[in-house]
Amino acid sequence: MVGNSQLVSWWPVLCVRAQYYSSEACDVSICVTIPPETAMLFHGHCCPGFPMALRRALKDAGGTWGRRGAGQGAAGAVCTSGRHCEVHQMIGNYMWDPKTNVSFDIGVNKESLLPLWWNGSEPLWVTMTKEKKNVFMYYWPGCEVEILGVRPSYCREYFSVPTDKNFADAISDALESFRNGSAEMAAVYYERIDVEGHHYGPSSEQRKSALKEVDKALSNMITQIKSKGLQNDVNVLLFSDHGMTDISWTDKVIELKNYINMSDTIQMKDRGPVVSLWPVPEKHTEIYQKLKVVEHMDVYNIQDIPERFFYKKGKFVSPLTLVAEKGWFIAESRDKLPFWENGTGKREAWQNGWHGYDNELMEMRGIFLAYGPDFRSNYRAPPIRSVDVYNIMCTLAGVQPLPNNGSWDRVECMLRNTAALAPLHQWSSCALALALLSLLAQQIWSL
Repeated sequence: MVGNSQLVSWWPVLCVRAQYYSSEACDVSICVTIPPETAMLFHGHCCPGFPMALRRALKDAGGTWGRRGAGQGAAGAVCTSGRHCEVHQMIGNYMWDPKTNVSFDIGVNKESLLPLWWNGSEPLWVTMTKEKKNVFMYYWPGCEVEILGVRPSYCREYFSVPTDKNFADAISDALESFRNGSAEMAAVYYERIDVEGHHYGPSSEQRKSALKEVDKALSNMITQIKSKGLQNDVNVLLFSDHGMTDISWTDKVIELKNYINMSDTIQMKDRGPVVSLWPVPEKHTEIYQKLKVVEHMDVYNIQDIPERFFYKKGKFVSPLTLVAEKGWFIAESRDKLPFWENGTGKREAWQNGWHGYDNELMEMRGIFLAYGPDFRSNYRAPPIRSVDVYNIMCTLAGVQPLPNNGSWDRVECMLRNTAALAPLHQWSSCALALALLSLLAQQIWSL
C-alpha cells in the first residue's frame, strides 16, 4: 500500500481493544461501520446513543459472538500481525520451552519478556516505528517488550487492571497526540469488562456496570474528536480479543489427578478450557489412553489437533493438548483452581465466567466496529476473520502489509475509496486456510 500514488495523506488511527468478548483468530460475525455522531456499542450492549437500526441488525444476526484464542498475548498478536497462532508462535498466556526450560507466565515472571516468545512475528507498531511513524500505546500487553529490536514511540505499561479513569485519560491523551501531530497511531487496551465477566459472569450486573463506564468514555471520545476538529482526520476501530461463557465449578470441573498420576508429567501449563501437558516420554501413551476416556474433554496428540485451530504447528505446542467442552474447566485439582480475592482478604471466591472454548461455537465469535473518514457510514459488512483486522489497520496507517493470513477481499467493502486504499499486494503466503484459530469464548448481547 505504501507508494500508492492515489492517496497523498493518511489519517491517524485510534484502536481500542477491550479484553472481553470477541475474536482473535476466528470469525467476526458482526462488522459495522457507523457515523461518528452516534454513541458506540461496546461489549455487546446498546448504549444510550446507539442507533436503533444497528440494534435491530445485531439482534437479527443471532446475538452472540466470541472466539477461540489462547489469551491476551495471542489475541494481540493475531490482530496486530494478521497471523495465526501457529505462525506468530504466541499460543497462550502460559507456555513452556523444553529446550531452554523457560516458561512464559503472563504478568508473572520476567522470563515472559524474553525475545524467545515475542519475535515470532512483526506487529504493526514495529513496522510503523521502523518507518519513522510514531505509535502511542496504552496498557497494551507487550508494548513494554522490545520486539525484533524495536519498541513503540510511547508505551504506558500495563501493571494492573486499568481503571475507568485510566481508560478515559488514555483516550484523551491519544486524541491530543493526534491533534498536535506527535502520533500517527494509538492503541488503547481496556480490561475491566473481562475482569467483571470472570468474577461474576458475562451476564452479571457487575459486567453490565463496567460496560456503562466504557460507554461514558466512548461518548466523551466522540465529543473530544469534534471539539478538537478531528472528525475528518481520525479513524476509530473498536474490537475485542476474546469471548466469554458462564462456568460452574459446582459440577463442571475435570480434576486430572483423578485420572492420571501427575508425577508422570514433566510440565503442565494453564487451566481452564485448554491445558498443555508434557508427559514423561515413556508414559505418553499411557497418559493419552487414560485421558482419552474422560468425559467432557478431548485430548489431542500434536498431529491430531484440528487444522481449524491453526495451532498445531506452533513451536511451543505441548505433546498433549486437552480441550474442554463449553462450560467445563480442567485443572490438576480443585485446590489449584484460579480463585480470586473478593474483599475478604483471601483468594477463595469462585470464577463465574471464562474464555478459551472451541472456535466452532457461535458464542466464540467477535465484533468489529469502526468509523472515520475512510469508512463507509451505516454499513454492515459480511463476517470477517480476526486476522483481517491487520490489513485494515495497515491500509489506514499507510503501511505495506507483511505476509499474513488475512484477506483484503473480506474487508475492502467497509472502506469508501478502495481503489485508493487497496494494498499493493494481497498477502496470503503464511497460510491460505481462511478459517478459525485458537481458544476463547462468548459475547452475550442483551438487546
